Amino acid sequence: MLEAMEIVDMADFDVALIPVEVEAARIRDVMGSTLAELRAAVAAQGIAADGPWLTHHWRQPGEKFLFDLCLPTPRPVAATGRIRPGVISAARIARCHYVGDYSGLPGAWTAFSSWVAAQGVKTRADFWEIYLCGPASGLPPQEWRTELVKPLD
Repeated sequence: MLEAMEIVDMADFDVALIPVEVEAARIRDVMGSTLAELRAAVAAQGIAADGPWLTHHWRQPGEKFLFDLCLPTPRPVAATGRIRPGVISAARIARCHYVGDYSGLPGAWTAFSSWVAAQGVKTRADFWEIYLCGPASGLPPQEWRTELVKPLD
């Protein structure tokens, strides 16, 4: 189910990130361990995450996913190992909330993309998913919340 579809201005924010390139069939295998690595590296620098984790995708996935797994931070992190500092740049964005299991995300993106196209705006190639509430919440999958974000051109 999609909720709260809107077009808004978003301020830029710092992130700590790990670049990820993985075959579509293996994405679930790498997400948890990569997120744990990122959280540990940020905590080791004495920095607390400044919001929910997200994936910043650079293109539509095909056989491979190419994205940065990110944690928002109140200030830039120091590069260490695979960890890099980054910024999600200020932009006008289209966004909505998807409520449900992650397996429904492809259909949610299709419906959201149709709504965005109907607004008569052009979008960039990149997009991101902000994982507001997922498996760690203890809630059943039908109650998980993911914010879908498409920056406008």
